[in-house]
Amino acid sequence: MIGLTVLGATGSVGASTLDVVARHPDRFKIVALTANRNDELLARQCERFQPLLAVMADADSAVRLRQRLSGLSCQTEVLHGAQGLVDAAQLAEADAVMAAIVGAAGLMPSLAAARAGKRVLLANKEALVMSGRLFMDAVREAGALLLPIDSEHNAVFQCMPQPGSFDGTGDGLGGNRLDGSSTERTHGHSLRHAGVRRIVLTGSGGPFREVPFEQLHDVSPAQACAHPTWSMGRKISVDSATMMNKGLEVIEACWLFDAPAEKVDVVVHRQSVIHSMVEYEDGSVLAQLGNPDMRTPIAHALAWPDRVESGVAALDLVKVGQLDFQAADLQRFPCLRLGFAAARSGSAASAVLNAANEVAVQSFLDERIRFTHIARLIEDVLEKAELHEPDSLDDVLALDAQGRRLAKASILAIAESGF
Repeated sequence: MIGLTVLGATGSVGASTLDVVARHPDRFKIVALTANRNDELLARQCERFQPLLAVMADADSAVRLRQRLSGLSCQTEVLHGAQGLVDAAQLAEADAVMAAIVGAAGLMPSLAAARAGKRVLLANKEALVMSGRLFMDAVREAGALLLPIDSEHNAVFQCMPQPGSFDGTGDGLGGNRLDGSSTERTHGHSLRHAGVRRIVLTGSGGPFREVPFEQLHDVSPAQACAHPTWSMGRKISVDSATMMNKGLEVIEACWLFDAPAEKVDVVVHRQSVIHSMVEYEDGSVLAQLGNPDMRTPIAHALAWPDRVESGVAALDLVKVGQLDFQAADLQRFPCLRLGFAAARSGSAASAVLNAANEVAVQSFLDERIRFTHIARLIEDVLEKAELHEPDSLDDVLALDAQGRRLAKASILAIAESGF
């Protein structure tokens, strides 16, 4: 029986995780759940799964949750705030932690889980984007197990030589190390040892892959959130529309697989059936296919190295009919170009990029800036930022704060100049 904490239980990944868990009550037990402010849904989840601990983002939400739980046969303890999230991540009864809080808010509890030596199921890509080496060092030093939940990185992991796992050694291949120590090895060494030529991340291209370029300036938040394939939260949906999600995934892939940015490619694949590919030196290309449903990578990581039923329908290739691919247009999707640039530059640029993007996306959703302003704002911030490679978590948080401050200043300048 694996005890599981779900960070971000009321989001789409959290809900999918609970769906998989409910199918295997003999294998998994929920010990802690956390949410932002959706106390109504979290109360229903607590009633269903009876966790030891529930955590809300703020005190008011926690009070409402306690009131809801008082009328139910539920003895769940309720906490709130950043320390509550850390407590949930480090809970002794938690063998595994699903890290599914969106954005920079997920960094601290995800890092806490790694430092506690948990099996970390990482759906929060921002944790690696922001802290990179610090996060991987924490995984290695604590003997944690890191498994990717993003469908793309999970697909790459499945296509890599097995058995293997992300154990923080820096090679991303667990039992396939050259000499058991990667501290003196360079980026890309592990890929060469595995015979890997390149990693190919696929992306749907979002809702605007065929919208005339001149119309992008006027698209609305509702249009940006109408993803043609995946059901996701608003922030992630906008990232998909700008393809910043792929930019962040490039950075994440570099850390997970110890790969230089030059060995990571992105192709647009509208059907979202091939989730990513690995090309080997002998010309072989291994791809992981499946219906676009997050329960597949969730079930894979929960049960790894075993396989369990996920509730996802079988893939009907005849019904799919054909698989299309095209190069990612960096003029249409400048955020992807910025992601590649940050991956080549280093952790400081990645942390600032992520901070600026979070501010820009929220401003777009609040209708304070236009869709095409997002990339321009992020590029402006990166040009103005003072970038120093972080040596500590405080350095990472300082870079994050700098990126947000510069982004807010850029938004004011955009507002003053008019839309």
